[in-house]
Amino acid sequence: MNTIGRDLTLRKKFRLRLPSRTLELGERTIVMGVLNVTPDSFSDGGKFFEPVWAIEQALAIEKAGADILDIGGESTRPGSEGISANEELARVRPVLKALAGRIKIPISIDTRKAAVAEAAIAAGAEIINDVTGLRADPDLAEIAAKHRVPIVLMHMRGEPLTMQKPPFARNVVADVLKGLRRSIEVAGRAGVAKSQIVVDPGIGFGKNFEQNYELIARLPELRKIGCAILIGTSRKGFLGHTLGKQPGDRIWGTAATIAASILGGAHIVRVHDVAEMVQVARVSDNILAGSAL
Repeated sequence: MNTIGRDLTLRKKFRLRLPSRTLELGERTIVMGVLNVTPDSFSDGGKFFEPVWAIEQALAIEKAGADILDIGGESTRPGSEGISANEELARVRPVLKALAGRIKIPISIDTRKAAVAEAAIAAGAEIINDVTGLRADPDLAEIAAKHRVPIVLMHMRGEPLTMQKPPFARNVVADVLKGLRRSIEVAGRAGVAKSQIVVDPGIGFGKNFEQNYELIARLPELRKIGCAILIGTSRKGFLGHTLGKQPGDRIWGTAATIAASILGGAHIVRVHDVAEMVQVARVSDNILAGSAL
């Protein structure tokens, strides 16, 4: 392979330091399994809203081969409205407490509220995943710094309630890079080491269907930020637009985007269909390794 092709496919290696362990990123793809403890998620429609169902699903996600479990108690799907920190905690805290000592993989808390992150970390979470990139609550960065946990900073254009209404960015890659750099600056001022930051371009969050595909195709350009990259394409609306399928029937479309994202440099993939995407990741990792020879 020529030098340009190799440069686009190789992943830089990173080390994320969690309270309980260190995650090595870049050698193989890390699979993050999604657990929505919500009544109105776009992907599973409240299927795991009850704690007993959520706990069972969390253990199934681990068994299926996930490296990280991402638990969220507030839907941020297009058109959704926010809930209070108390309500969010009432959903996730019983699950976190029940999983203590029962699950071996690290837990990420998907929240945009510092109060929720603080309580979740006290209950065992070791990663913060903020879909607003610190725009909703900059104090999240202080929580990450205080507890020395990694934080995922995602790019979102607008707010969940209105983010899929035009106007969209004229240059989506430039818009994402600008937004993520701003988020990294906020985190840095709060004392978060850049090595503890993972960036996410925010597929489906304030982008039109074509822009989501463009971001996947141009994912190698995000490497210039200098952070590990997470991407979440699983079951999303742009796949439904292309395939004419409901969320639960978008597995093959998801698989295509996961493979493309890994070959484009993604370190972590956030997915609902864990067992299937673990297979996609393992094969894609081998292709990526072969391209570096």
